[in-house]
Amino acid sequence: MTTAISIEDVRREVKILKSLSGHKSLVKFYDACEDDVNVYIVMELCEGGELLGRILARGGRYKEEDAKAIVQQILGVVAFCHLQGVVHRDLKPENFLFTNNDENAPMKLIDFGLSDFTRPDERLNDIVGSAYYVAPEVLHRSYSNEADMWSIGVITYILLCGSRPFWARTESGIFRSVLRADPNFDDSPWPALSPEAKDFVRRLLNKDYRKRMTAAQALTHPWLRKEQSSIPLDILVYKLITSYLCVTPLKRAALKVHVI
Repeated sequence: MTTAISIEDVRREVKILKSLSGHKSLVKFYDACEDDVNVYIVMELCEGGELLGRILARGGRYKEEDAKAIVQQILGVVAFCHLQGVVHRDLKPENFLFTNNDENAPMKLIDFGLSDFTRPDERLNDIVGSAYYVAPEVLHRSYSNEADMWSIGVITYILLCGSRPFWARTESGIFRSVLRADPNFDDSPWPALSPEAKDFVRRLLNKDYRKRMTAAQALTHPWLRKEQSSIPLDILVYKLITSYLCVTPLKRAALKVHVI
């Protein structure tokens, strides 16, 4: 962390963490300091693993209702960030960690290294994020908070069916899919899921960011307000999530983009 750009990035992250302190679903920020070479950030230790790993650990005890509860928590913390004028820009399952291994351990949003402050009338133009979760308008270099909502749509899609809505073997292929392809709502387990769940995901994965739900609007969507059945999700979901987690961390990191 020796370049002027990287040090400035970390300083911005520290400023953002300070501005967001206090929310129960945000990783706690304790302190920051720097010497002639490095910037150090002291934060809460989260030892309970990441979101998808926690789901797999539950075995067959995972229902649409559980996915909904996770999405509500994600929306709550992202809505708070947006109210504070912060766009995260790298929302993905790996950035939601649990504080410990207890079944009821709190989930925390982490990694504000790509986050930025934004004003209501401002459009950002640098391409950042993780390829599978990048919104179309990010690739067009004109975006704001709506890009986070697209990422939540991708996360919700994965939570409900275990696979990614936009997929390819290369980063450029993923980007083409994000820009041109439509998510698949026909294959299993989608026919068994509630119509409200499918409508919720469709509204977040609308390629026109002006028609996409905000975090506040998403929190009032009928899917999140309606009581769901307790039927476990298809075993296919577990198999697909397992295959996603089998991708090496190095390959997942390689699909993280930051183009100014």
